[in-house]
Amino acid sequence: MTGTELLAGASPSVQALAVIGVVLLEAIALYVGYGAVEEAVGPAVLDRLANGR
Repeated sequence: MTGTELLAGASPSVQALAVIGVVLLEAIALYVGYGAVEEAVGPAVLDRLANGR
């Protein structure tokens, strides 16, 4: 599921480090993605909220 099943013969420490790496990369991708969405949509939403339209 995370790609770490490809490391079936690896030690538990290596598998754990792989999971940590995958989670870190996912967190970075979400941070950048949500930042881009907020940058694109945020001003329009705030304008609508402020003007009540």
